[in-house]
Amino acid sequence: MSRTPDSWILTADCPSVLGTVDAVTRYLFEQGCYVTEHHSFDDRLSGRFFIRVEFRQPEGFDEQRFRDGLIARGDGFGMVFELTPPNYRSKVVIMVSKADHCLNDLLYRQRIGQLPMDVVAVISNHPDLEPLARWHDIPYHHLPLDPQDKVGQERKVWELIQASGAELVILARYMQVLSPELCRKLDGWAINIHHSLLPGFKGAKPYHQAYQKGVKLVGATAHYINNDLDEGPIIAQGVESVDHSHYPEDLIAKGRDIECLTLAKAIGFHIERRVFLNANRTVVL
Repeated sequence: MSRTPDSWILTADCPSVLGTVDAVTRYLFEQGCYVTEHHSFDDRLSGRFFIRVEFRQPEGFDEQRFRDGLIARGDGFGMVFELTPPNYRSKVVIMVSKADHCLNDLLYRQRIGQLPMDVVAVISNHPDLEPLARWHDIPYHHLPLDPQDKVGQERKVWELIQASGAELVILARYMQVLSPELCRKLDGWAINIHHSLLPGFKGAKPYHQAYQKGVKLVGATAHYINNDLDEGPIIAQGVESVDHSHYPEDLIAKGRDIECLTLAKAIGFHIERRVFLNANRTVVL
């Protein structure tokens, strides 16, 4: 469901206790806010409650007074709130290598307004995609990787991310394994995309390996990165059936399409504040 342009987003989570839904919805009612979308989930295994509400503000809405009252209302529940104003656009940095399909797709979705974000920089270890970024009038930073000085290259990457003011980093087929140190810094606010094939084909030409095994499904997984780069909390996955008539080039083409769609879906969930981290899992409302 796409967000209406005039709506605020309220998200909160807390321990599972009686009255959590009432604490949020009654406060919105008392403030004269009209709820347009509401989702909540209580995880009985982790003992945590999650809620996301979109609402329209009344006349004379005072954001700071609303925030102060909300904090006071939720304090007894141990609630942590986030309030996102209408028409908010997230600042994003995209990291790429040579493959252009995910970058091209994301920049197009930004340009037509499907993804409410501002890509403030593209960072790459190769120069190949600079023309694409420049066409969209986005700064492109080529930071070649010296195997003898990976620490120095990642230091420059981190400095660019910090200087950009980015709230989200997207690894749109960035074909380098990030160091544990950089993964820790980006934990929970960087999204990676990669193919999902069974068996789990590793190394060069995974789709060619998949063809040799006669796979019947190809897919993609978008997830937050952490110290286990390809094993972070999953946000979205996509899958499509294939058969014996699909040659390696056909599997690659399908894989590209699924990667684009899955990554865009995950980014949309993130910037619309639909994703909550719940230990090493996600709750997507």
